Amino acid sequence: MVALLGQRDELLKLVEAAFDSEIVVRGNEITIAGPDAEVERVALLFEELITLLERGHELNASSVGRSIELIKGEEATPTQVLGDVFLTGRGRGVAPKTLGQKRYVDAMRSGTVTFAIGPAGTGKTYLAVATAVRALEQKQVSRLILTRPAVEAGERLGFLPGTLYEKIDPYMKPLYDALFEMMGADALARLLERGTVEVAPLAFMRGRAQPLHSKVLTPDGFRPIGDLTVGDLVIGSDGTPTPVIGVYPQGSKDVFRVRSQDGASTLCCDEHLWTVTTAADRRRGKPPRVMETREMIGQLRAAYTHRFELPLLSQPVEFEPHDVPMDPYALGLLLGNGCITTSTTPSFSTADPELALALEMRVDGIEAVHKGGYDYVLRGGGRGGVIVANPVTAVLRDLGLAGTRSSTKFVPDAYLLNSSEVRLAVLQGLLDTDGGPVTQSRRTCRIQCTTTSPRLRDDVLFLVRSLGGVAYQRTRLAAGRRPGLARGRPIGYRSDAYVLDIRLPRGIEPFRLTRKRWTYVAFGGGGRPMRFVDGIDPAGREETVCIQVAAADSLYVTDDFLVTHNTLNDSFIILDEAQNTTPEQMKMFLTRLGFGSKAVVNGDVTQIDLPSGQTSGLVIVQEILRDIEGIEVAHLGARDVVRHKIVQDIVEAYRVFGEQRARADG
Repeated sequence: MVALLGQRDELLKLVEAAFDSEIVVRGNEITIAGPDAEVERVALLFEELITLLERGHELNASSVGRSIELIKGEEATPTQVLGDVFLTGRGRGVAPKTLGQKRYVDAMRSGTVTFAIGPAGTGKTYLAVATAVRALEQKQVSRLILTRPAVEAGERLGFLPGTLYEKIDPYMKPLYDALFEMMGADALARLLERGTVEVAPLAFMRGRAQPLHSKVLTPDGFRPIGDLTVGDLVIGSDGTPTPVIGVYPQGSKDVFRVRSQDGASTLCCDEHLWTVTTAADRRRGKPPRVMETREMIGQLRAAYTHRFELPLLSQPVEFEPHDVPMDPYALGLLLGNGCITTSTTPSFSTADPELALALEMRVDGIEAVHKGGYDYVLRGGGRGGVIVANPVTAVLRDLGLAGTRSSTKFVPDAYLLNSSEVRLAVLQGLLDTDGGPVTQSRRTCRIQCTTTSPRLRDDVLFLVRSLGGVAYQRTRLAAGRRPGLARGRPIGYRSDAYVLDIRLPRGIEPFRLTRKRWTYVAFGGGGRPMRFVDGIDPAGREETVCIQVAAADSLYVTDDFLVTHNTLNDSFIILDEAQNTTPEQMKMFLTRLGFGSKAVVNGDVTQIDLPSGQTSGLVIVQEILRDIEGIEVAHLGARDVVRHKIVQDIVEAYRVFGEQRARADG
């Protein structure tokens, strides 16, 4: 009864003053006398207060006053509003204190994007952080991002002393304070270090960008990212096309070269996002984490091994399939061991008659005639004394391969930008001739391929990476190498040799030649291809742009088939003080939202700090997005202020003054 009525009956006196009824307390009994309607309301109030006490709530003048308002308003009961409790990392309960706050919390739970508009002191930030922390703890999201515009400094922080984060900390302090109270210092520090929680000004969050000349893979091959427009198709991580749904110029930025251990690299800004996995994550069954480039700098090694593994294509890239003039496996055989200078009849060299037969069967109108040793001549058919062009020679001319030698051969675009079946067949032909399995004791089998053509080397890299594999390359210089022997005579090397060590995904067979295929299988295949971040180095300053794609994981393929992205998936994102965003900033923020994510945008439209004449993005966004499903708007007012009672009075006084002034101006 003391908890219900308060010390010296202070809570009871609040109830008596609020209702036209007589309340008598004897022991554990409360008797209410008065008009029937009033008696019912007072009885309901005490029942609700007792239920709150049973649920662990502590009653005080503020909570009882709000309960009285709820009972009188008849829109909701105190237990419905005040009983929705969040438990913080320190075990403290956080709950809505007004009907408006309850509606705000419900909107955050049900909506994908929630706008909260109201004066200071209404709990917009605090409740949003509490909701976000609970979503993170319940693994509904994997990342928590809190941001706000720092317009008080004009977002030009260079004149302030200290590091970037020392400069921006004063503007982010309300968010840090809320996080600290929800999680505790140790847990928050760990999550900030890991990148699970990010707190940053809006100006420093937007630039997940690459230089304009960086390449992005499209169904027509690689294109500069600066040439892409909304609606263009790019290749996603599953190898299929996905549309570009946003293109955002980011201006001049410092850029870094991100290198993987297999030699692939690309340029991006320090805030560019990467999906990575660590060995510890894999052991514990945790999902990949999303990290910025700058978060990985200086953290690339763990016990002398690479720390951050990058994703590879989950499926081979599927370009638009089209007919080709020669069987792709036959072309691969000719590129590997064929003489295609066309100054003489095309020929083929192999120690495996199986390959000569395969070539003969796959090219119409030719016969592989054994000339002795390892040499076969590819003769074209002619009837009745009529001389016809050799079918191989005719196709080679059409493809631009006629006249090429070992050091100048290449894979034509008609085969590179084709279906995965065509590309794999070309690669198999090359590996059956110029490649093979490399066995090692107690290890899986490597695949090795050698060529003296730098262009063919790059084409093999394209084939392997487009199939979801990785390839390491090294060069054997011709100068200084000991000559080889041909029929007992020393023969010097004229060209450098390029050696590729290849790993292909499980299920992709690299060989058709029986002896190589059996060796590869007997040693357990090639193992899992892996790609790690090996280095991040400054690369100057360039004009940049970022794109957003519609793929479910927001990933797209950039230079050297590196898989990256710009949007924020599985994240709970809070934009605080949103009244100080421009319309362009608001659009940028909302379109950054990825799959499995939620966003909360809150602000007070009566306290806009933007330069005179500049429209607030929070003001106009309500009109622009009002008919979109999944967007909720919560309006909070003076009755939802949960600070000192005088703050409610101040807010209400300003509201009335504003309305009177508007009527006078009208």
